[in-house]
Amino acid sequence: MRFGCCGSLVASAPDRTGVEIVERLADYGYDYIELPLAEMMELDRGGFHALRDRVAASSLRCEACNNFFPARVRLTGPEADLAAAQDYCVRALDRAAQLGAEVVVFGSAGAKRVPEGFPMARAWEQVADITRFAGEQAAQRGITIAIEPVRRPDCNIINTFEEGVAMAGEIGLDSVKVLADIYHLACEEESPGILRRHGAQYLRHVHFSHPNFPEIDGESGPEPLRGIFEAELNRRGWWRTWPSCREEWDYAPFIQALKACGYDGRVSIEAPVGDFQGQAPRTLAFLKEAF
Repeated sequence: MRFGCCGSLVASAPDRTGVEIVERLADYGYDYIELPLAEMMELDRGGFHALRDRVAASSLRCEACNNFFPARVRLTGPEADLAAAQDYCVRALDRAAQLGAEVVVFGSAGAKRVPEGFPMARAWEQVADITRFAGEQAAQRGITIAIEPVRRPDCNIINTFEEGVAMAGEIGLDSVKVLADIYHLACEEESPGILRRHGAQYLRHVHFSHPNFPEIDGESGPEPLRGIFEAELNRRGWWRTWPSCREEWDYAPFIQALKACGYDGRVSIEAPVGDFQGQAPRTLAFLKEAF
């Protein structure tokens, strides 16, 4: 396995990319950094080149990018504009390619979220159209699109790994596969066994964290959180965190399922953290021991 970190959720600089941690990740022994495309697309040419050069000067590469489409680029509903989405997609993938990324994660919950009352079957077709286009463009750049299933209520389409597999299967391109995120899997109460069934063919990237479910009114687990968006969870301190030890969560079923389907790729930590300097080395040591 190769272990990395998503920069966006630990970002402290104004550009919100998290590139400022790349040198420390290298010092701690991580294998790569994962940077957010939507935030990098907000940088002007000079700003992006400075980011690209900073990564190049480190001993790490940006092997993956997440946060593909910003919420303002509507992908479903009556305001969806396929031509505009395609234009953004090409420009974003060009930047990912300049960084040397091999995987682009397609979660983009805000962009994909289906407006109330809009037909879900039509929304599925809209997501399929842009995913197919992204896959075709990604293939030309040596990139794989990894569809990311996202918990409800943050998104109301493609919430499970099985649904991600259905979308990837419909697209039918080698450059369109699926991501498994232990947090979203736990929130949707989807068994890691799904990875044993479909992982060998479809799994191409992993996000990892501690699903930090609080006890609310005497009940602990994903159910009390179903109607709370991630920004509010984060504000209340109820969101996912960096993993530290086996005792805090039963990680074994997820890790064993990854191994059973033959996965030996990238695993990115995706969670906010208060003490990055103290936590990052501890988490890497735990990952190496657990995997």
